[in-house]
This record gives sequence, structure tokens and C-alpha cells, in this order.
Amino acid sequence: MRWNHVALLICLAALLLAGCAGLALTALGVGASAGVSHTLNGINYRTFTLSLPKVRIASLAALKKMGIKVESISKMQGGELIKAKSSERDIEIQLEVISASTTRMRVVATSGSGLLYDSSTATEVIVQTERVLGNV
Repeated sequence: MRWNHVALLICLAALLLAGCAGLALTALGVGASAGVSHTLNGINYRTFTLSLPKVRIASLAALKKMGIKVESISKMQGGELIKAKSSERDIEIQLEVISASTTRMRVVATSGSGLLYDSSTATEVIVQTERVLGNV
């Protein structure tokens, strides 16, 4: 469905609910906030009190356990970047050195098109990494 059709349907719904202005505004607000939460909540973070090499090894083991193929591991400023891919998701894991014994993990999972964030998959990568590390 095209965006102009969606906008027309929303306007039509607002007109039909004109007698219930509060309900119409609530319906429009819920629709708008649902789209924002997908883009804002798709990035997950976790800080581990472990060195980057240990968190990297655990992250790679978690991806393997989940059946997600690692495409690349590269250095980045202040840490490392792991890129992985499943049949329907692209996953990016940034490991950032906070100190010699502290590492922050940032996980972003997106649909193949890259338009939708998948917070549950990103969360599961972190959970599986914690399990590998024994921090559950």
C-alpha cells in the first residue's frame, strides 16, 4: 500500500472519529509512536567487565550457536566491528574498549532491506553472549 493511501486512510479515520476527538488523537499518536519505537529501540547495549578479546570470542560463539554466519571482523577506532548475516537479518556488533577489563557491546540487527530494526534478535545475541561467558 502506498504512503498516500495510508495518509488518506488516517485522515478518513480522523474525520469519522471527529465526535471523539480524544480517541482520534490517541489513535494517531499510537500509530506515530509505533514507527518511532522501531527505529529508536533497535539498538541494544551491554557492558561486560571483561576484556575485548574475551567478549569477541563469546560473541562469535553466540553467533555460531544461533546459526548466524560471520562475514567480517575489522578494527575500528576504540574497538572492533563484527558483521554477520542470516537469511533475513544483517547483524552488526561493535565491541568498544572502555578499559583493559571492560568492554561495551552494541548490537544492531536489521531486516535484509536495512529499513526495519529487529530489537529481539539484537537482544538474543547479547543474551547468548552472556550465556557463553557464564554471566547469566
